[in-house]
Amino acid sequence: MRIRMCLAALSLAGGAGLTTLAAPPAMAAACSDVEVVAARGTFEPGTLGFIVGDPVYSALQKKAVGKSISSYKVNYPADLSPTSAAQGNLDLVNHVKSQAAACPGQKFVLVGYSQGANVVDNSIGISSAGAVVGSPIVATVPAALEPKVAAVLLFGNPIRALGKSVSGTYQSRTLDLCAQGDPVCENGGGDVGAHLSYRDDAEEAATFAAGRL
Repeated sequence: MRIRMCLAALSLAGGAGLTTLAAPPAMAAACSDVEVVAARGTFEPGTLGFIVGDPVYSALQKKAVGKSISSYKVNYPADLSPTSAAQGNLDLVNHVKSQAAACPGQKFVLVGYSQGANVVDNSIGISSAGAVVGSPIVATVPAALEPKVAAVLLFGNPIRALGKSVSGTYQSRTLDLCAQGDPVCENGGGDVGAHLSYRDDAEEAATFAAGRL
């Protein structure tokens, strides 16, 4: 299946084999109470992602009363290259480890949309291999840092079309939204517009995350 999107349409392709990946440099930001780590969707514009990351971050800033919020845009291609999701997986994990060392009291909210959901899935130990624009796991958040992940917010998660979901340690902290008819996360779905609708879920996602900070 291949669907074209560039705001109006989204290109999707299956994951492929991996080559050796070099870890991008992880840069620690100034310490805040909470950091939103967002992995955008394939070809998605915006600072953290126009459809999901930006509106979720904005909504969480308003809902997390009394807490300082910062953000990090996962550094990865977000394209159709075979190693794209794996590069994001590696960068996300490296960044969380770096931030946890620099800011021991900081909590994290992990946000992933479409291919970015694959990135987050892999980073918390749920393989996206075989999913649309997925990849095998190349890195995971260390068990010692798991309590620092307050919430996981996933939108249009491709592994759901395979009948998979987040289970285990992070399950109770995960909100995994799949719009009805979204062909990326719903097996047999045929509504491309549904995959572009998640901006409308920013308030719900921010409320979920704020309640776990």
